Amino acid sequence: MPWLPELFSAPVLANLEAERRRDKFVTIPYFAGVATGEVEAMIDSFAGEPELQHPFRGRIRGERAFTTYVRDTDAWMAAHDVTVDELWHVATPRRGFEEVVLHLSGETDLPVAIVSELGPDGRLVELRVYFSNVPLTGQRRNRPPVLQVDPDVRLHGVLAEYQAALAVGDRDAIVATFSPDGWLREPTGIVYRGPDALRAFYAQLFAHGGGLGLEHCSVVDDERGCALEYNIVRWGTEELLPAAGVAVYQHGADGKLDAVRIYDDVDPPL
Repeated sequence: MPWLPELFSAPVLANLEAERRRDKFVTIPYFAGVATGEVEAMIDSFAGEPELQHPFRGRIRGERAFTTYVRDTDAWMAAHDVTVDELWHVATPRRGFEEVVLHLSGETDLPVAIVSELGPDGRLVELRVYFSNVPLTGQRRNRPPVLQVDPDVRLHGVLAEYQAALAVGDRDAIVATFSPDGWLREPTGIVYRGPDALRAFYAQLFAHGGGLGLEHCSVVDDERGCALEYNIVRWGTEELLPAAGVAVYQHGADGKLDAVRIYDDVDPPL
């Protein structure tokens, strides 16, 4: 996700296909599209006027604001010699998401997730970008909600078990939802792999008097896993100002969680 390849020029498509050693694109990945500089093609990928929600720029709406954002992002990527590792993507008829890691000047890694809201014709309605500011600035930056709670969001199986354990702060139950080699990546990029490391992580996460209270806002789901957009409203016994985030849950062959990757910037209680 999310750009429509038929809107880009033939030379750009040829270069992208040569770089990735593939014959054609169903869609062009987010940062690959930005790097082409073909802003009109990106704008035309939207069903209406472009709209994007960004962690610190907020809402970017309209062709003029979107053009400025794309050009600024392209210049920032060039200035920091950014390379992009494309990790995973899922597309459904009405939503999609992709995950990447941006490598800045060979020194800083920035995990990024992009959620796409699609119209009936497959064109974009809105993009929502998620990442933590800690790798860039060393400081967290709580993000106000970009979505409201949706009572129709339903999770099943191991995903429901994970969320139930997260809400009450049950460390053993939440670790049991992972495969034996399962792992978790924090928003800052730190990885915890295997039961012992996961127990240590969740012990710290639940050290403020209990679990985390999440409002479930949107889900992109297929048989391989899902991306859940949420607002975190409680950390242990502390009520929080609602803050936006997304978590990606990837299923293993045994039906448990092979990986969990979190994208938010929430300050824990003191």
